[in-house]
Amino acid sequence: MEKLIIAVATTGAVTSRNEHPKLPLHPEEIADAVYEAYQAGASIAHIHIRDDEGGPSMSLDKFARTVELIRERCDIILNLTTSGGRGIPLTDEDRFAHLVLKPEMCSMDCGSINFGNRIFENSPTFLRKLGEATIKANVKPEIEVFDTAMLTNAIAMAKEGLILNPMHVQFVFGVKGGMPATPKNLLFLLDTLPPDATWSVIGIGRGHLPLASMAIHMGGHVRVGFEDNVMYKKKVLAESNAAFVTRIVRLAEEFERPIATVAEARQILNLKPHA
Repeated sequence: MEKLIIAVATTGAVTSRNEHPKLPLHPEEIADAVYEAYQAGASIAHIHIRDDEGGPSMSLDKFARTVELIRERCDIILNLTTSGGRGIPLTDEDRFAHLVLKPEMCSMDCGSINFGNRIFENSPTFLRKLGEATIKANVKPEIEVFDTAMLTNAIAMAKEGLILNPMHVQFVFGVKGGMPATPKNLLFLLDTLPPDATWSVIGIGRGHLPLASMAIHMGGHVRVGFEDNVMYKKKVLAESNAAFVTRIVRLAEEFERPIATVAEARQILNLKPHA
């Protein structure tokens, strides 16, 4: 079984300081949180940035500053979001303009979905543009899968040459409007997964630990962090993003599954170095 890759998503676009007073919002805070998670065992950092008021943003300047600060401190794999934020007026190209920063990965949400009380739109035109941009920039997309259609869309894009194989799939369970965070849903999606693909899980809310445990045991990988959960257990806020990483490390030790270093994660994911 491959070593376990732990990804940390420190901020997201939705979580607020009303939910957790220690949510990192500014580039310096995000870099601090990423470095702490890296020291705890994370090898990938999924990055969202915020504006000066704490709202979602796709500012290239803020991405650049955040990336710079993280790279000064560690060599963690950077996975930059292309989600576009909530209600920000953006062109398709604005959503992946930060690929000029040469991250090794970026998110690719392969379909639209009712995300809580809004529509998270990822049109076929946008996905085609993003696919072409990732290949040109030598960036591996992390295929975000909220439901079955997103996985079948990704497989179809791979057949067209818009996603390079082997793909890396991030299953997202528990979002309102997406698939519930249940073991049966994970098993169902795994039946559709291409055999050469790597995969990871996110469980929002109570589904976090059961699905993370399944992934550890079944050869998948795990994402944690304040983007997905702020509660460490019932009625107890997590002390930090790194606290979630530490718990996954401890669980993996119980399953006798070693944690991947950053270099090992690059090899597992078949990441290509930038020139």
